Amino acid sequence: MSSVPPEKSFPVSWEELHRTSKALAWRLLDMKPFKGIIAVTRGGLVPAAVVARELDIRLIETACISSYDQQSQGKLTVLKKPAEADDGEGWLIVDDLVDTGETAKALRQMMPKAHFATAYAKPAGRPLVDTFVTEVSQDTWIFFPWDMEPQPIQPIAGQRTR
Repeated sequence: MSSVPPEKSFPVSWEELHRTSKALAWRLLDMKPFKGIIAVTRGGLVPAAVVARELDIRLIETACISSYDQQSQGKLTVLKKPAEADDGEGWLIVDDLVDTGETAKALRQMMPKAHFATAYAKPAGRPLVDTFVTEVSQDTWIFFPWDMEPQPIQPIAGQRTR
């Protein structure tokens, strides 16, 4: 798994994440009714809450998977599997992002029949999800609202040191 820092950054505000998650709900609206949502912790919790509200789904499970540490991806560890999802039939998995696809592969193994949806997708993981809203390049690091606080930053041109 890669520990090379991405060249580009893509900051996402709370408002943008909410709009993107709501757009995800619109894309899922006409699909068969889901038994419930499986939110992938931690990043998928916020998009899952928005999708659950918009689709009027009240049954929410979690899949707790750890693989990221600040700006690098490490060893994937499944901390908790969803209790009620079995093979995923009728369930909707919601995550913030599919990046390399390692988390998605683990989820697909656990629940091969679930519908997998993410707000953001990178090319390496994109084939593993059924529905997504925004694609970003593989060399981009997405800074979600919970990763940021207001501070000065150099213009893009000043950030290139390579």
